[in-house]
Amino acid sequence: MVKKTTKIILPLILLTIFCFSGCNVDWLGFVTSSDLDDRLKSKDSFVFLDDASRNWRSLTLEPEYSFVVLTDTHIEDGKDFDLKDKISKVISENAKIKFVVILGDITQTGAEKDILKFIEVADSFGVPCYPVIGNHDIYFGNWPYWRDNIGSTMYRVDGDGLALIILDSANSFFGKEQLDWLERQVNNAAGKRVFVFTHSPLFVTGPVDLQQITDTKERARIVSMLKNKCDIMFMGHSHKRVENETGNVKYISIEDFKSKKVYCLVSVSGSGVSYEFFKL
Repeated sequence: MVKKTTKIILPLILLTIFCFSGCNVDWLGFVTSSDLDDRLKSKDSFVFLDDASRNWRSLTLEPEYSFVVLTDTHIEDGKDFDLKDKISKVISENAKIKFVVILGDITQTGAEKDILKFIEVADSFGVPCYPVIGNHDIYFGNWPYWRDNIGSTMYRVDGDGLALIILDSANSFFGKEQLDWLERQVNNAAGKRVFVFTHSPLFVTGPVDLQQITDTKERARIVSMLKNKCDIMFMGHSHKRVENETGNVKYISIEDFKSKKVYCLVSVSGSGVSYEFFKL
């Protein structure tokens, strides 16, 4: 009886630590989140990126360009918390910025009106904007709103000498199917600049920080497959900055945009890749 009770209580304790160590969690929303397998069934659907007004699945780039990465915007009740105004201003003041990536938790609960608000904001930037799905975006079983209005949660975008690889870690793991796909994409991008984007971080700052992927074997596999083949892997979720480097790859988690108004500006040139963080 004691062993059975321990098996039930311990996961609940760990889940409590997980939930209260980072972004706010709605318990009902959390337990009614969608399943990764269901989302991967729609991996070849590109509703948002393939719209006639966008066609954002390929990029035309100059030898030198920049892009913006931010995370955890938590759009809620149709409010974007200055995302549209502030990032549009950043883009308008820097002609080298060619696209934007948002690393998940784009919405607070995955509500359709907030998904549509994101699309409105993205269209205002004047450059392509690539969404990554986060745990909040699948709350309350709201994944179908993402599916019908955005499409795939796992996809690749190519440009001149560039490959952007977007992964789905909204359930805090990737799964074999997705990691097999990632390995193929990385190997097929030989000779290109490769950037990988996902929501849940691979690395944390201490032993009690559980805001990361749940399977350390998956982390080991990712680190192995990206070694010497990727420039930077970007992550969000923890609402704080964490930087690591292994295998000539930088792994960067970024502070949330909603409360801290932080973004990362990545610059690419013939001499390499550099990045800076800015607070608006």
